Amino acid sequence: MRDRSALAFEGHQGQRLLRDDYRRDFRQRDEKITGRDSWKFERRQHFEEPGSPSWEAFQSGDWDGALRLMAEKGATHWSRVVRERGERDSVFHRVRVVEEPLTSYLQWELNSLRFQAEHGVPVRVASGDRLKALEASAPLPEIVVLGSQVLYEVVYTEAGVLDGGIRFADSGLIGRWEGFIKELYEDGEDITSYVDRHVAHLPPPRAEGE
Repeated sequence: MRDRSALAFEGHQGQRLLRDDYRRDFRQRDEKITGRDSWKFERRQHFEEPGSPSWEAFQSGDWDGALRLMAEKGATHWSRVVRERGERDSVFHRVRVVEEPLTSYLQWELNSLRFQAEHGVPVRVASGDRLKALEASAPLPEIVVLGSQVLYEVVYTEAGVLDGGIRFADSGLIGRWEGFIKELYEDGEDITSYVDRHVAHLPPPRAEGE
């Protein structure tokens, strides 16, 4: 896709949801999806994830502890999530946009995504270079499409802390974004391959701001 206007939200009515309402709405809708796939487009290169034990270990300088907690979550949480979605014949695909050199946060997250992939979460990496034609004016937003039924523009604070979302129900907008994310996914590199080539050899990252 070369035309950003096809992905624009102008003229589409969305409902702003604060963080707890967004999480509740997302969970309730996701749990009802059967026989349809979902898609996530992750663009920002830095987030803050307070409440994540692995991220907090990383922030404190305990890289080995961060990796151990990722592995534990993969074996419990992500295995269960993938199993439950499989029972509903629903797959949740993730596309992670990556720019190099990697931010410290992204080094942490790419390792986390690899652990998720080991337990069945399909994740692929897309180069930020692929988006240049679409991002002349501004970076693309963070997007989730659930089962071709609803689209969320995920909202973050300037620092990168989750601040809720904007929910859209327009079928045309949903279809265009779903097609765009699918295209990136199909052309992307498997997360395990990417981490093996670009991330695994790196020294432990330092939290931003240190």
